[in-house]
Amino acid sequence: MTVDSTVLERNKLVIQGFFRAINNRQLEALADFMASDVIDHNKIIHGEADEPGAAFEGFRQQMMAFNPAQMRVEELIAEDNRVAARITQSGVNSGSHPRMPVPTNRSFENEAIYIFTVKDGKIKEIRAVSDRLGLFLQLGWDWPEID
Repeated sequence: MTVDSTVLERNKLVIQGFFRAINNRQLEALADFMASDVIDHNKIIHGEADEPGAAFEGFRQQMMAFNPAQMRVEELIAEDNRVAARITQSGVNSGSHPRMPVPTNRSFENEAIYIFTVKDGKIKEIRAVSDRLGLFLQLGWDWPEID
C-alpha cells in the first residue's frame, strides 16, 4: 500500500497535536485527535476499562496523578496509517491514581515508544511500551500484583 506523503505528514500532525494537548493539560482537546471509540492497548499503568473510548479516562487519570508532566516527542516515523513516536516522559507523582492512591511527590523521567493507528484524521488505536520498572522505582511505587 502506497500512501501519499501529505497523508503521512497529516498523520504526524495529529500525533503532535495529541501530545501538545496532553502537555497543555487540555483534556477537552483530546477529542480533536482521538476517535471517540479509540482502543488503548496500554493498560499496565492506566487501569481503565478495556473498552472502546476508555483511553479518555486513562489520560484523565494520568493528568490527575502527574503534575507537572511532559511527553517530549523525540522522533516521529510514519508509514501507511501508523505513526511511531519515541518520547521522553517526565513528571511528578503529585496526585492520586487508582493504581497508586497515595502520591509520592517524587519525579520520574523515562523513554516510551507509542504506535498510533490514524484513520480519518483521528487516532483509532494506541499501543505503547515504556520503561515501567524504571518508572515504578523512581516513583517508589510497588510493582503491581499479577492476578
